[in-house]
Amino acid sequence: MKVKTILVSQPAPKTDNSPYTDLSEKQKVKIDFVPFIHVEGVEAKEVRTQKIDLSKFTAIILTSRNAVDHFFRVAEEMRFTVPDSMKYFCQSEAVAYYLQKYVVYRKRKIYVGQRTFPELSKIIKKYKDEKFLLPSSDKLKDIVPDTLNDLGVNWSRGILYRTVMSDLSELNDVFYDILVFFSPSGIESLFKNFPDFKQNNTRIAAFGDSTIKAATNAGLKCNIPAPTPETPSMTMALEKYIKQANKK
Repeated sequence: MKVKTILVSQPAPKTDNSPYTDLSEKQKVKIDFVPFIHVEGVEAKEVRTQKIDLSKFTAIILTSRNAVDHFFRVAEEMRFTVPDSMKYFCQSEAVAYYLQKYVVYRKRKIYVGQRTFPELSKIIKKYKDEKFLLPSSDKLKDIVPDTLNDLGVNWSRGILYRTVMSDLSELNDVFYDILVFFSPSGIESLFKNFPDFKQNNTRIAAFGDSTIKAATNAGLKCNIPAPTPETPSMTMALEKYIKQANKK
């Protein structure tokens, strides 16, 4: 079956030069964006109940932009001035670049991984004398704490924000040719909002092993898995599938 409509379960890109814009124009498909999940901050008083004292840490491990935003939000709510000596360990260049929203980049000690957490852990391993804080969501991949424990570093987790399922009642239906998911929580939100959802002719695109597994466990067929060696991004995977589907 040909592909004409796609629903991406994330917020719309903030720039016009998004890969999704190129995909829509090149393949003549309609792409809508509706976030199936969103992030809500944990209040500072609740963070204190986790026995998190920001002044006790000498280094921050930042795995996402959300982690950056909510660390500095909580610091402000706690009236804690982040010292210039604080070290920042960022999982990727994108996270490190985003950090400039809050600090003067060239005046801080910032260490950057390539993309994955195991790659960042190789840098963290060199700084075993630091006291690390890991700002995180209530949902955290096991690989992160497991890796830090294996390193033997002094670290604590602070749950500073939560991943919450969005209310999709304004979305009358999910009758799209392709639904695109990026997390198990997105799959969970689909069935919470549409408990009677049947896949039928809808194709499912899923990014990451955990998302693919969640889709399969929910009884869905994952037609478009990503990343793969041939299609490392979701837009590349979608484009490859659409070309094949629409040439028939």
